[in-house]
Amino acid sequence: MAQDNEGGLYLGAAVGQFDVDLDQPDEIDDVIEDFDTDDTSWKAFAGWRFNPYFAVEAAYVDFGDSGDNFDASGSSGDYTIGLSGFAPYLVGSFPIGPVELFGKVGYYFYDLEVDVDIDDLGGDVFTSDDSGEDVVYGLGAGITFFERAHARLEYEIIDIEGTDDLNAYWLSAAWRF
Repeated sequence: MAQDNEGGLYLGAAVGQFDVDLDQPDEIDDVIEDFDTDDTSWKAFAGWRFNPYFAVEAAYVDFGDSGDNFDASGSSGDYTIGLSGFAPYLVGSFPIGPVELFGKVGYYFYDLEVDVDIDDLGGDVFTSDDSGEDVVYGLGAGITFFERAHARLEYEIIDIEGTDDLNAYWLSAAWRF
């Protein structure tokens, strides 16, 4: 379980849980009090470790299509929120043997799609397809097996303007070359 790959390329993938909470969205607050939902998410990433303490990483992140049904103001319907994009990160690590603690900060360039359908009105009431960029940051812990295989658990917060709570929990695996 010793870690002798102190620098170089790594490639990996992750599966996770994405949670979104929007309290009283401005455009539709008369119909829906809040969005609170989650979905399975995934990401693929590549990085370069300059040394055991510092790396850069780039990831394509797909947070899935969170959604649910609702009953509000005497109407019912459903909504979905889709979020995907690209994120470059700076990663700082603190290795403790085969285990390492890490923190990361990056910038998320994303496409956000929101669809709200109210059954009584016969179709989409609100549809938004927007692009943006916002800060993303997180922390976690990883462990290296067989000198090259690296597994990690991490928690990320996506700081998108106009949202109350966007976060993800990840289980990832990477191969360090």
